[in-house]
Amino acid sequence: MMKDWHMLPAEIEAQSMKIIEEELGEISLPPLHKEIIKRVIHTSADFEYARTLRFSPQAVQAGLEALQQQAVIVTDTNMGLMGINADGLRRLGCTKQCFMADPEVKAQATANGTTRAVAAMDKAAALQGPLIFAIGNAPTALLRIQELIRQKKCRPALIIGVPVGFVNVIDAKEGLMKMPVPYIVAKGRKGGSAIAAAICNALLYMAIRKK
Repeated sequence: MMKDWHMLPAEIEAQSMKIIEEELGEISLPPLHKEIIKRVIHTSADFEYARTLRFSPQAVQAGLEALQQQAVIVTDTNMGLMGINADGLRRLGCTKQCFMADPEVKAQATANGTTRAVAAMDKAAALQGPLIFAIGNAPTALLRIQELIRQKKCRPALIIGVPVGFVNVIDAKEGLMKMPVPYIVAKGRKGGSAIAAAICNALLYMAIRKK
């Protein structure tokens, strides 16, 4: 028999987090990492992320500092963009952008013979202020960001590299983990726009508490 079907969303989330905490059991995780991992598991119901999410040293701190300095979060899908909590951004004075549907980006991609994701990252690199890239779908976006960093055209505050799929996905993630920038990566093929948004939201909630 179904129980507690009348629970409010906040109550459901609280109970879900309690269940996740219990099922993580004795897995030892750094506290700041654990909060993000729990949010990802809450989104995906996939406990494998407790083993596969990788954090560069000080990645969480770098993300929190960027959010406290009115960062721009750039996504590679409108789905990821919509999943990032708008009220949390507003409270911190941050913004979010996705250029995948931008007519200029479409024209540039066609002219250069690239994916629209590559052209979108080129446009994003020109944005002012601390940049957080949240890549959940397009490994070509992640690869292009790495090129821009090597060319000294972009220095992100944090890169969330969690594209999902089979082609170039693992190479793009492994390449990111060799870059001299803060990163949060989901090793292997798993990921997605919802996972990227969940990581952003976990950071937003943490930054709001520290405000």
